[in-house]
Amino acid sequence: MKSLYDSISYKSSKIITKKYSTSFSLGIYLLDKSIHEAIYSIYGFVRVADEIVDTFHDYPKKEILDDFISETYLSLKRGISSNPIINSFVLTVKQYNIDKEMIDLFLKSMEQDLHDVVYSDDSYNEYIVGSAEVVGLMCLKVFVNGDQQMYEELESPARRLGAAFQKVNFLRDVKSDFENLGRTYFPDVDLHKFTETDKINIEKDINCDFAAALKGIQKLPKSSRLGVYVAYRYYVSLFNKIKSIPPQEIMKTRVRIPNSKKVYLTFKSALKNQLNMI
Repeated sequence: MKSLYDSISYKSSKIITKKYSTSFSLGIYLLDKSIHEAIYSIYGFVRVADEIVDTFHDYPKKEILDDFISETYLSLKRGISSNPIINSFVLTVKQYNIDKEMIDLFLKSMEQDLHDVVYSDDSYNEYIVGSAEVVGLMCLKVFVNGDQQMYEELESPARRLGAAFQKVNFLRDVKSDFENLGRTYFPDVDLHKFTETDKINIEKDINCDFAAALKGIQKLPKSSRLGVYVAYRYYVSLFNKIKSIPPQEIMKTRVRIPNSKKVYLTFKSALKNQLNMI
């Protein structure tokens, strides 16, 4: 039965989400159950594409990504895929009317990651849009469930939240991205001599993104507000830890937030939400 296959597809995306990200898994758990499958399907889709370009080093990454992209577009036309991760994503795209342009921009950013790139201001901003902002907009489509007026009101904050998450990831992973993948995402920054001034300027930009994003989180429907706020708090906590570390140390280690701290932040966020203090 098609319904059984679709159910298995959603569960496959859920497994990928849980295995790859504790933070997002906990955030999704706090969303209304009615939207769990859709958000798992979005995360699963973008996670698989990201893994292809980031970790499939011993395999023909370009060919695999090309196949993944071709299967995605073909499945969007057919309404089904034999790949369960793509299948669950296609179901969500159809249900919540996710724009094809968002998918185009995301997949284009994944193609960029196949190459060693030193980004300019323009190409950096373009990459952020495709790799992060449109993913936030896909999720927003689910959160507002067809309310176009709310979508338009929250579009900019959703973009800023996606951008903040991605930029924090860049700082967290700057060592591995630079040394293992040959990527330098931050424009006009020489990572051979990553300075305190460089780091402070990047942090100022991220602070602005987080501030704008919070205003949007506060206006989200109850079905999604707590889950998104928890993910926001996780990333702010990670960001604060990164800010306390000198640039030389950032280039030597990968900063993490312990699970015990995540549990604490979850309970604190839930209490604030209950008291309408988000």
